[in-house]
Amino acid sequence: MPDETRDETRDAQPSDDETIAIRRDEDFDHDAVLRYLHAHIPGIGAGPLDVRQFPSGRSNLTYLLRAGEWEGVLRRQPLGPVPPRAHDMVREATLLAKLSAVYPLAPRPYAIEEDPSLLGVPFYVMERRRGIVVDDRFPPGVTPTPALCTRLSELVVDTLAQLHAIDWRAAGLESFGHPDGFLERQVRGWIDRYQRARTMEIAAAEPVMRWLAEHVPPSPPATIIHNDFKLNNMLLDLGPEPRVTGILDWEMCTIGDPLFDLAVSLSYWIQADDPEQMRSGLSTVTTLPGFYTRRQFVERYAARTGRDISTPIMGFHMTFAYFKLAVIIQQIFARWSRGQTRDERFAIFGERVRLLIEHAHQLAESGADAAI
Repeated sequence: MPDETRDETRDAQPSDDETIAIRRDEDFDHDAVLRYLHAHIPGIGAGPLDVRQFPSGRSNLTYLLRAGEWEGVLRRQPLGPVPPRAHDMVREATLLAKLSAVYPLAPRPYAIEEDPSLLGVPFYVMERRRGIVVDDRFPPGVTPTPALCTRLSELVVDTLAQLHAIDWRAAGLESFGHPDGFLERQVRGWIDRYQRARTMEIAAAEPVMRWLAEHVPPSPPATIIHNDFKLNNMLLDLGPEPRVTGILDWEMCTIGDPLFDLAVSLSYWIQADDPEQMRSGLSTVTTLPGFYTRRQFVERYAARTGRDISTPIMGFHMTFAYFKLAVIIQQIFARWSRGQTRDERFAIFGERVRLLIEHAHQLAESGADAAI
């Protein structure tokens, strides 16, 4: 059973496999999960179940499971109440089962459990993909030369373009999205999520939401979209020939506007000449020499896909992407404010929300050309 006296700071540093000891209140009954694994997945090793936690996620909870020589990854929704239709682990796993057959970078699920009786919520177990996650720093032993940073930029753009090129109908993914009216629904939905998670007044919020509702552009033909595609959701092999070994966090994947997906990626892509508040609030390695600018990112994507990236269209998408990111962070901050999570990383998220909404407001007022 979970150890209620576990010290949340014990073993706080990632081990060699980039995991930490399970955070306080986020543990579960290891013996019950091991019995479940034996009943549903062939090849589970004998002996006790070793469980570690992946620390980087700020939304769903992800754990590394080991039993003998076998390894797998368990994903479940976060603690506390969650927005309707959010954190749907059964949908995510069912989508991955189809997507992994046509897109090798998507991990393959081993077992999907809809019954909440074991963990209190549905969950799934998938294959473990190995690779390095690059977030706000490179790992020890890796020198971020300009050549490496440029190559990583190319990999991010090309991997996104490859995802958008999948024939989602042939892959049997029609039921995982409703592309007609996609952008209008997204605008309404994210505004509604913000209103329900609101914990403070931000003057720029109302004009941004009004502007988004009034400026929805037409969409190009729909593609499968990740909806949270960013550098730190990629597993990387940083050997002599850098490559991508896996893509993580498919919870929001759907069928929709590929330029929306592009803009979401760009909203995380901070560059060296961005305002200091943006660089500190969204810390990432992409400010280092050699990484693409957002303009270079967009131009390479356009060359790979042939899609229109004109300023009016991308202006809307970038404004919306920053607002969407603000809402995601606000939902996490709301859980922390209401005591539904004790993770102190989230205490500063309120100011990040304010920063992003004010930035989105500036883009809306300026025509958004500065975003890229």
